[in-house]
Amino acid sequence: MAAESIAPAAASRAASRAAQRRRQRRVRTTLRYALLVLVSIVVLFPIYAAIVVAIQPLGEYTDLGVLVPSQFTLQPFLDAFHDAHLARYLVNSFLVAAAITVGQVITSILSGYAFAMLRFRGRSVLFVLFLATLMIPTEVTVVANFETVQSWGWTDSYRALVVPFVAFAFGTFLLRQAFLGLPRDLHDAAIVDGHGHLGYLVKVAVPLARPSIAALTVFSFLGAWNQYLWPLLVTNDDRHRTVQIGLKQLAAANSASLNIVMAGTLLAALPIVVVLVVFERHLVRGLTAGAVKG
Repeated sequence: MAAESIAPAAASRAASRAAQRRRQRRVRTTLRYALLVLVSIVVLFPIYAAIVVAIQPLGEYTDLGVLVPSQFTLQPFLDAFHDAHLARYLVNSFLVAAAITVGQVITSILSGYAFAMLRFRGRSVLFVLFLATLMIPTEVTVVANFETVQSWGWTDSYRALVVPFVAFAFGTFLLRQAFLGLPRDLHDAAIVDGHGHLGYLVKVAVPLARPSIAALTVFSFLGAWNQYLWPLLVTNDDRHRTVQIGLKQLAAANSASLNIVMAGTLLAALPIVVVLVVFERHLVRGLTAGAVKG
């Protein structure tokens, strides 16, 4: 009888502990999501405020306590797009960012493969020196790069905006790690099949390293799109100036029209949002590739 009475009591205590653990998990999950919602509100509120200001007519956004716009208009976007020549700046930024991104991806693939797969004297020392350039601030090299570009007569041209940035040390490091994470047997099998380094790179290594290449594409595009100092130095006419300079000119010319400035800012940020949304999954996979083996 004693054993029969103990068993239901033990089962009841186990059920009670299981129910308590479920409640604790629900509480932790609720707190976690509440924190995420709070952080999201803090991050997204400035964007929402910019949208509210941009879609209202001039003079209707002065009351900062109004979070829901009473009127709606797209005229500020049209004014920023046409009157401020933002269309030309956006085209210039897209061309420059696309060219820089393509150049950095190609050079990073080639150099990353060389450091990962080729055997040559001084490879480790050269790679360390290559990575050391990441610690040099961009401002240190601006003067030397500008004097070089000016001596070549490249000012006010796309060459001056693109060529100094076609190589990216971080891209080389990222793809080197991706190529090192590939099984060595794949390379040996490709050699047996008669493929050289170029055939193995194009047909095997690059397809398997697509997440890292996608992550590099995002980083390169964002960095090129957000440049301000270098385009300001090497361009003097609107035919080659980029959108970041255009936003500065837009703010100076429309200091009393905050809705037009906000509309221009949103238009300039739209390509960045599109790139992040499209490549978000690849960006996470690319940054974590090679972190866990096995």
